[in-house]
Amino acid sequence: MKTLTLVIGAVYGLFSVILGAFGAHAFRKILSPERLESFETGVRYQMFAAFFLLFVGWILKFETKSENWISWLMIFGTLIFSFSIYLLAFQDHWGVKLSFLGPITPIGGLMMIISWVMLILYFLRNKM
Repeated sequence: MKTLTLVIGAVYGLFSVILGAFGAHAFRKILSPERLESFETGVRYQMFAAFFLLFVGWILKFETKSENWISWLMIFGTLIFSFSIYLLAFQDHWGVKLSFLGPITPIGGLMMIISWVMLILYFLRNKM
């Protein structure tokens, strides 16, 4: 689990930089300012998650279920949160209606929040 967390953290970081560069250049030409701002929010939170995963991958031993859940919740929460935002940002450009993703995005955000809370509780229990 440790290696998986570190690899996914690095992959999330890599794709944040790539997507951020596309957003700053290529996507600026095809997305409205509002959609581009949403897209950039997804990229920003994906990068936060990358740092989070690299941090917890470095410090946690992944010996307990709660340590594993800290990682899984951030991995899947980011996937749901950021990638639903990316899809929503492009719905006008693609000419498809993806508004059903709107209520799904906060579920990913909630998973990310729970992951942070679990990390705080881990620190309090283990007095790191």
